[in-house]
Amino acid sequence: MNNNLKVPFRFPARIGGISAIVGVLLIAGVSLMSCGQTIQPGNVGVKIRTLGPNAGVDPAPLPSGWHLNLVGERIAEFPVIQRTYTYTREQDERGPENEEINFSDNNALPMTADVQLVMRIDRTKAPALYTRYRLTFDQLFEGPIRNDVRSAIAAETELVSVEYLYRGGRQQVIQKALARVNRKWEPQGVNISQLDWIGTIRYPQVILDSIQAKTKADADAAAAQAQIAVAKAQADAKIEEARGQAEANRLLAQSIASSPQVVQLRAIEKWDGKLPTTTGGAVPFIDVSGR
Repeated sequence: MNNNLKVPFRFPARIGGISAIVGVLLIAGVSLMSCGQTIQPGNVGVKIRTLGPNAGVDPAPLPSGWHLNLVGERIAEFPVIQRTYTYTREQDERGPENEEINFSDNNALPMTADVQLVMRIDRTKAPALYTRYRLTFDQLFEGPIRNDVRSAIAAETELVSVEYLYRGGRQQVIQKALARVNRKWEPQGVNISQLDWIGTIRYPQVILDSIQAKTKADADAAAAQAQIAVAKAQADAKIEEARGQAEANRLLAQSIASSPQVVQLRAIEKWDGKLPTTTGGAVPFIDVSGR
């Protein structure tokens, strides 16, 4: 007999069984984790079921944290803290699409602008919001909310002229637009606390040229009016000065006529103390006889 014959090593049956159970548990755990979803802090979740007797939108919002999604379930997230979002011509974190807002004035002159808004979702109304629109927050923000923001701004700018917007009225216009948007969305749980222009409104160049020319003409006219006012004031001052001098002369003449001694008093005030030299029968201007 060959004593060098090797016998293959075998695990005990119990150890093999435990390994199999551990493997199954690991696979189940990984599968379970892959079926879950984490709701980020600052967001609220809405559970949507597409299978079973409870299919539909769960009316109870889910807090932030990890949540299990069973077969036929998914979670939509909505922001419940204030965040800033933009609609701009340039690309942003949502992509390269041009999302600028288009509108016109009361003469149908077209303009565009970038805007930003600060908004949040009422956590208690998030399920009802999803039930009504069947849209995620991004879809809601890029669709119905954007359309209403654009419509509100357009409705307000159509009531005013481009000159009104250019000369400082744009802030009043966008605040009225914000009020329009909130009248619709706030009762549904979407609170937009701020709506602002980003940068300046993009006016047609022909309008800019026209406004600037009108501004210059107004400035020139104002300068001319100012010069006229100065000249008139100077003329009025001279007239008043002449009137004053004439009145002074009149009062002096009246005083002399009523009191001849005034003439002698004035002469004495100017006298140098020397007697005048007279010839013939000339009479001195000042009586020095003492009588």
